[in-house]
Amino acid sequence: MSDCLTLKKSNCKNCYKCIRHCPVKAIRFSGNQAHIIGNECILCGQCFVVCPQDAKQIVDETEKVKVFIQSGEKVVVSLAPSFIANYDGAGIISMREALKKMGFFDVEETAIGATIVKNEYERMLREEDRDVVISSCCHSVNLLIQKHFPSCLEYLADVMSPMQAHCIDIKRRYPDAKTVFVGPCVAKKDEADYYTGIVDAVLTFEELTKWMKEEKVELQYETDSNENSRARFFPTTGGILKTMEENSGYTYVAIDGVENCMAVLRDIEKGKIHKCFIEMSSCNGSCVGGPVIEKYHHDSNIKDYLEVAAYAGSKDFPVSQPRAVELKKHLTYIEHKLPMPSEIEIGSALRRMGKFRPSDELNCGSCGYNTCREKAVAICQGKAEISMCLPFLKDKAESFSDTVVKNTPNGLIVLNENLEVQQINEAARKIMNIRSASDVLGDQVIRILDPSVFMNVLTSGKNVKDQRVYLAEYNRYIEQTIVYDKESHLLVGIMRDVTDEEYERERKENISRQTIEVADKVVEKQMRIVQEIASLLGETAAETKIALSKLKESIADE
Repeated sequence: MSDCLTLKKSNCKNCYKCIRHCPVKAIRFSGNQAHIIGNECILCGQCFVVCPQDAKQIVDETEKVKVFIQSGEKVVVSLAPSFIANYDGAGIISMREALKKMGFFDVEETAIGATIVKNEYERMLREEDRDVVISSCCHSVNLLIQKHFPSCLEYLADVMSPMQAHCIDIKRRYPDAKTVFVGPCVAKKDEADYYTGIVDAVLTFEELTKWMKEEKVELQYETDSNENSRARFFPTTGGILKTMEENSGYTYVAIDGVENCMAVLRDIEKGKIHKCFIEMSSCNGSCVGGPVIEKYHHDSNIKDYLEVAAYAGSKDFPVSQPRAVELKKHLTYIEHKLPMPSEIEIGSALRRMGKFRPSDELNCGSCGYNTCREKAVAICQGKAEISMCLPFLKDKAESFSDTVVKNTPNGLIVLNENLEVQQINEAARKIMNIRSASDVLGDQVIRILDPSVFMNVLTSGKNVKDQRVYLAEYNRYIEQTIVYDKESHLLVGIMRDVTDEEYERERKENISRQTIEVADKVVEKQMRIVQEIASLLGETAAETKIALSKLKESIADE
């Protein structure tokens, strides 16, 4: 497969929207980036349509076509019949006039090639003994069968697409011409690259419109009364069948959308369908719902159908029908390179995703895969990462946060902006003597705590940090921090039980007070003793003085 659909890695935001919409899961993720798996991709273009970051790019061949024109080549456009749905009010005449101004030699309708292909289908059903025949106009359907339903290859009509049949017809009439197909399809770029020498370049409607704007070429409104244009119905669901003459030996069925096509192919594999001609289109609504119909036109397949129906005639284009052998197309099996993992490997991947029992397999599809088992297979094949599982990540995050919350020694209480309890951990319940979290979850915080501090934080936006308060109803002292998270609209209260610290502080204060009192009493007592001693010493000194004086006088008298 050619690299006609690429990825701008810098723009991939790991949203998994592309894998959710990829019908064959041909996208792998590595390093938080999406990568297209070439040998599995069917180029339906759904990843391009749904990517919110425009990370998917279609290879633009505008410059290649400009070189053809500048080099003097006769460049003839094969214009897909879905153009009538993309360019409102413009017919083939106005398209031809506009594109000739840009240097193209001529513009013809791919519906001419569709008539050739339709004629070959009718011959095949009429002359060949076939059971089930699947139309081969849609290259994405061809790739779907070649890559994913090889057992149905025998039923795929080995006939060129209308694009190829028309370009061969153009080159028959203009041997030196370069052919350029313009349409709504990504896959046609790959078809042109693979089957070389038929289509020289492919442009999408978006690429052509951009070029026309650069050249300031405008389309004119036009009506068309060409009755010989029944094949213009081809780009609509059932459009091929509408152009065919039915063979009474067959049932004719039209299927659109890859998922619907896959369901029919499974029934064919099981042998449930016989004697059917099946028109298959990968796009819902067929080609008028193509991935590169300009995005502002992706509004109503019914409106597009009505525009095509109004433009289509009731008779076939006059064509020069080639021999059947000239329209043969070789469609072979395109092998997958990724082996199917064993049951042991799948089981191991499931366990790493946290799926230990069948009941754990939610099959939610958030990763893009329909079932957890499909996701496990993709992990084993290197196409997916375990982190793509949303329930797994959610459980992992919750488990981690729960572990932190449960094991923190501090009390934790979480309130919403209505001051209703959203979460409370065991430490907080212990502080407030709450038996179970379910007793208070969803209730107003006023049931268990004074709400004033939470109200103040909520209204002022100013957080409280390390505020020591006494919870009288619980006989507890706590040091509380209240934080308001504006993004999550939650109030978080963190409570550290400091009751023991407070009691220890009071005990120490009591000891200090008692020590001071004892010291005061000792000092007072000592002062009294000193005073008493001083008093006694004073009396003794007086008596001694008197005695000595008397002794002195006595000695003097002698």
